Amino acid sequence: MVLSQMGALHSTLLYLIFLHSFNTVAYKDQEWSKATATYAKDTEGSLIAEGACGYGDLHKASYGKHSVGLSTILFNRGTTCGACYEIRCVDHILWCVLGSPSVIVTATDFCPPNYGLSVDYGGWCNFPRQHFELSQPAFSEIAKTKADIIPVQYRRVKCERSGGMKFTMSGSSHFYQVLITNVGQEGEVFAVKVKGSRTGWIAMARNWGMNWHCNVNLQHQPLSFEVTSSTGKTLASYNVAPSNWQFGQTFQGKQF
Repeated sequence: MVLSQMGALHSTLLYLIFLHSFNTVAYKDQEWSKATATYAKDTEGSLIAEGACGYGDLHKASYGKHSVGLSTILFNRGTTCGACYEIRCVDHILWCVLGSPSVIVTATDFCPPNYGLSVDYGGWCNFPRQHFELSQPAFSEIAKTKADIIPVQYRRVKCERSGGMKFTMSGSSHFYQVLITNVGQEGEVFAVKVKGSRTGWIAMARNWGMNWHCNVNLQHQPLSFEVTSSTGKTLASYNVAPSNWQFGQTFQGKQF
């Protein structure tokens, strides 16, 4: 009787250990999502200079060769600009680099849909397909560039940036716009406020990508910025730009 009870207990313990191991593996598998990837061919080693996130020269914006364009569902009307993804090639012995190394890239552009083509044949970025258009250098770190399209796994990761957030001024006397780059942690920006020495905090609207604007004359006064990330973290950088700032200049603030 005692032996049978011990046997039953042993079996139960083995089952619980197996169940725990299965759940752990399943949880780890859920950290990665399936998608596909291609790469953009150009001569500069990055994506196009003027992408849908508005960063301009990606090398000046510090994203350089590790940039990526997102399909419709991932781009989410530009709210994902600046986010960082870890991507690895999987399940293709001919195209994937041995060992399936990963590469970390920043969302800098939109991969537009082509509804004239099937999602399985050329319409890679059609809704609701999850697809990444990598820069060629980033693609070559995970797969052979002879490949047309590769199966990948991806996950969001924290963005590691050097230095503070950067604020680039543009606009005119009554139309002020700022491009925000080099955002750490989540990488995305949910809300922005600006404050001059003669104003209170003014909420800015997303113009396009990572360009934010307001219809206020902010010239001839030092400017402060309050940036809110996609997770609700808020960081204020005071007196980032001096009173004699000019359109076209870039200033550095704090970092998440």
